[in-house]
Amino acid sequence: MEEDDRKRRMALISIVLRSRHQIILKTGTEWEIMLNWSEATFARHLRISKHQFEYLLTKLQENGLHTDHTQGRTPVPDTKKVLIFLWYMANQNSFREISDKFDVSQSAAHGIIHQVLTIMSGIGNTFISWPNACEKAASAAAFHRVCGLDGVIGAIDGCHIRVQRPPIRGGDYMNRKAYYSVLLQGIVDDRARFIDIFAGPLGRVHDARMLRSSTFFTQWQKMGERCLLGDSAYIGHAFPFIKTPRRDNGALTVEDLRHNSKISQGRVIVENAFGRMKCKWRCLRDLQNTRIDIVVMIIMSACFLHNMCIAASAVCPEHRLAAQGRTITMSRLIFTVEKLLNIFTLTMHSLSVVIDVYLLYSVCTNDNVLPKLNASPFSSPQYGFEQLNIYFP
Repeated sequence: MEEDDRKRRMALISIVLRSRHQIILKTGTEWEIMLNWSEATFARHLRISKHQFEYLLTKLQENGLHTDHTQGRTPVPDTKKVLIFLWYMANQNSFREISDKFDVSQSAAHGIIHQVLTIMSGIGNTFISWPNACEKAASAAAFHRVCGLDGVIGAIDGCHIRVQRPPIRGGDYMNRKAYYSVLLQGIVDDRARFIDIFAGPLGRVHDARMLRSSTFFTQWQKMGERCLLGDSAYIGHAFPFIKTPRRDNGALTVEDLRHNSKISQGRVIVENAFGRMKCKWRCLRDLQNTRIDIVVMIIMSACFLHNMCIAASAVCPEHRLAAQGRTITMSRLIFTVEKLLNIFTLTMHSLSVVIDVYLLYSVCTNDNVLPKLNASPFSSPQYGFEQLNIYFP
């Protein structure tokens, strides 16, 4: 009897293996359990809180996420669609893994993610907007406390998003770091919240050229008397609204070094914003898509989600200690540099006083020193010490 049952099972297995239809085993039939996770577990896997999840679900439903069921298979619930979208954004899973995780086909997973991305791209003004007068004043005060510069309401920089080589003009996406990428230009306020973004340029494009191609460049007059902080890529007369560091040509003064230090202290916030976004929404670390329109929608959606989360969690929980360590180290470094600059200034001032006293003493005690005052080898401007117009025997 047992031998017959074993033979029947083996025969059924052989029939299944010889079948032309693909047999897919789904393990994610109990996806509803995600909604019963604790707050910490939910945020660790989906990168947002339950309250933010409900807010995002409501916004998407208001803009056309829901689908009416007329005939055929039961459609995927809206809650499940948002869970699939967030799982895709927060991880580096393939569509095969997502289809197994949520018990849907690969084509359905792709269609759901594309549907949500399309809706997200249409409601960008809900998450990113240019600050009003009160917000500008608050940002200017915050940047003044951080770096000591007046009139600054934000920081601007570019970021590379790694992609697969596109089929059209693929070589143009190779950047100077020798990998294919799409550029993202971001302007952030004092809270590292995006107030303007521009995504899609080729990876080989320079940051200055990307800024000239953006819509913000044609509307920068809306800043009024305010300005932004930028790195050396934006040095030039074409960007009068950006404060940039002075080029290090080997002749920077103490004041120039202090100015560059202030620029760096304020500008680092935009680099931190890019780092936090890539840490939280990990699909940006290596996008496997080759369609640039979808890549741009993914980047924009990540920026929208970043702004939605920035008020509740400014630092990724997994990297909070590392961020605090870097902040403490940078603060100590800045304090040390400023202290050394102050010591150098005091030393030069003391040296000048000593030389003045020596000159006065020499004039009073030795009249022969007077004819030598204009015959000094230090009188050349190349030394930068024109006050040492005396030859020391």
